[in-house]
Amino acid sequence: MACLRFAVLGCGSIGKRHIRNLQALAAGQIVAFDPRPDCRREVTTQFGIPVVDTLGKVWDRYPDVALITAPTSLHVSLALQAAQHGCHLFIEKPLSDRLDDVDALLRLVSARGLVTLVGCNLRFHPGLKTVKQLLADNAAGRVISARAEFGYYLPNWHPWEDYRQTYSARRDLGGGVILDAIHEIDYLQWMLGEVEAVVCFSGKLSSLDIDTEDTAALVLRFASGALGEVHLDYVQRSYTRQCHIVGEDGTIRWDYVGGEVRWYSAATHQWRVFANPFGWETEQMYRDEMRHFLQCLAGKEGAAVDVFTAARVLKVALAAKTSAETGQVIHLTS
Repeated sequence: MACLRFAVLGCGSIGKRHIRNLQALAAGQIVAFDPRPDCRREVTTQFGIPVVDTLGKVWDRYPDVALITAPTSLHVSLALQAAQHGCHLFIEKPLSDRLDDVDALLRLVSARGLVTLVGCNLRFHPGLKTVKQLLADNAAGRVISARAEFGYYLPNWHPWEDYRQTYSARRDLGGGVILDAIHEIDYLQWMLGEVEAVVCFSGKLSSLDIDTEDTAALVLRFASGALGEVHLDYVQRSYTRQCHIVGEDGTIRWDYVGGEVRWYSAATHQWRVFANPFGWETEQMYRDEMRHFLQCLAGKEGAAVDVFTAARVLKVALAAKTSAETGQVIHLTS
């Protein structure tokens, strides 16, 4: 793997995190790109890698792999350029903020046989992996419903910068809590199957100085018949992320902050608790995600979330936004 050349396109906090993990995993040579001089200086100082100010200078180095870590609105255009240069792709979530050119990207990836992974890091959280395994083992029986929640006060996400200038706060950069917290849609679809209909209410309900929605309530109907409720917000002062799955034979609850999964079995009338591994920390899921991507590049694993899967998740998120704008139930087709 050490012979691979990686290009990291975007040097914000997530770009720097992936650079750090690529170096920790001795993945290969790395070049980074960012139009902002301050970001370039930070990366050069922290990681000692070359950082360039134009994409042309990136392609002159003939990278094998591109990591797309720029604002959401730029994901697909950057990914298309990278794919046209023969790069395998790691794209931060969400895949995009619109469907424009997504099909073109899917066709190009397919035609060139490129490896792709979209950065849904919660797929690598030990708690959600436990939930997924419990469902695979039929521990709750047939799933009837699920509730997922995420909430955290946007100014606290990156306290070192003005939240009003972050992509989350800006519609033109693809922000808003529905796309920002697309993890919840992704993992529910991972666990319960495809969504066939969506209804949503959302809006900027708080006093945050942003032009995107800060609160959203979604109801999903899955092809299996199960119902899902998703609450997302930029408002809660205490970080919240959890899910609650109700089956005919049991209940499963996951609490990110509490670091545990609880399973109630109707057969035993008892709760069983699964805690995160001792010493586990948040950075571990990002390292595991990058390690998985390297294994995909080596042909040893199949991508957990490739661009085709991410496109289906994006359609659900965009359907929720359309429902909120029109007041209609949006029916999805494959």
